[in-house]
Amino acid sequence: MATFITRLEHASDALRLAVKDLIDVAGVPTTAGSRAVADTAPPAGGDAPCLAGARSAGAAIVGKVNLHELAYGASGVNHYFGTPVNPLDPDRVPGGSSSGSAVAVANGQADVAYGSDTGGSIRIPAAFCGVTGLKTTHGRVSLDGVWPLAPSLDTVGPMAVDVAGVAAGMRLLEPGFAVDVSPAGRIGRIKPAGVDVDSDIDAAVDAALAGSGLEVVDVDLPGWQAAREAVGLILDSEAAASNRMLLDDPARRDLIGADVRARLVQGAVITAAQLANARAFQSAWRAALTTALRDVDVLALPTVMFYPPLCSDAIGWQYTALTNPVNLSGFPALALPVPSARRLPASLQLIGPPSSEALLLSIGAIVEVAAGYRRAS
Repeated sequence: MATFITRLEHASDALRLAVKDLIDVAGVPTTAGSRAVADTAPPAGGDAPCLAGARSAGAAIVGKVNLHELAYGASGVNHYFGTPVNPLDPDRVPGGSSSGSAVAVANGQADVAYGSDTGGSIRIPAAFCGVTGLKTTHGRVSLDGVWPLAPSLDTVGPMAVDVAGVAAGMRLLEPGFAVDVSPAGRIGRIKPAGVDVDSDIDAAVDAALAGSGLEVVDVDLPGWQAAREAVGLILDSEAAASNRMLLDDPARRDLIGADVRARLVQGAVITAAQLANARAFQSAWRAALTTALRDVDVLALPTVMFYPPLCSDAIGWQYTALTNPVNLSGFPALALPVPSARRLPASLQLIGPPSSEALLLSIGAIVEVAAGYRRAS
């Protein structure tokens, strides 16, 4: 049960959809991967609105899948429900927080999975499990009926083994969605200062871009470290506010895992002045990304700067160093696997301007074919 918290419909000819267990499914408790929530969670009175398209399309919801507790961690380790097993290497973390979503599609237990991404929670498990995941533009997909972490950063998006599966997931989330745009003319390769990327991962990303046949140019994007600091303050402060009812109830607080509880307590003491400064920088950061995207169609960089750590060594890694600045902007981003010199794949991240999901998938499909992960149609 480490991948699925609740199994629902049996597999059929319909598209099989797994749903991260912070999204309401009618008649099923939403646990947010936490005993503090699960012990008293009633069955959801209705579906979250983001499931409406899947229901109308006749998708089979095969189950609610596990996650890092309260969606507040990037290793994917869950000490209460169990940690989903990374299908590429069972000794390594699956990534989080949408760990069960990545594992379900990687194992073929679902065709599409919904995850959430607040600081990298779709893209990191996609990278570690060798699948594809899309962080959508903030506000594009309804968050009603979704357990909140940091509402000003939270997004819901699809995961699948390939770009075509992610596009199918977008059609469920947004009926009528189509990848109907031409691929990019220019890709801007960024190498954020202060982030020590594994040389094999950097080389894999560069090789995948070169093999795509698309024009690639170097782009300078200052402010990455400041963006990491600002988004950390906003995320932690909002996470503490979102889970205040758990922190204020001693019986429930004591049921929260020690790692998550410590982060919530730290988030609760962030000052109004710190938060105001972070939000002021957020506006400047959006402007900086907009400027960087004026001369190129998308930006490219690795998704994670290292390969998945061992489960026995899951703490202390900077999992979100290359993902959470994207959440600060609200822009969409796609993570997809690319071959590397190691046994495990690397992951390429593409960042686009607001509402450019179709463009990201169009480019991703080209990279995927060139990298040998999908046959040209």
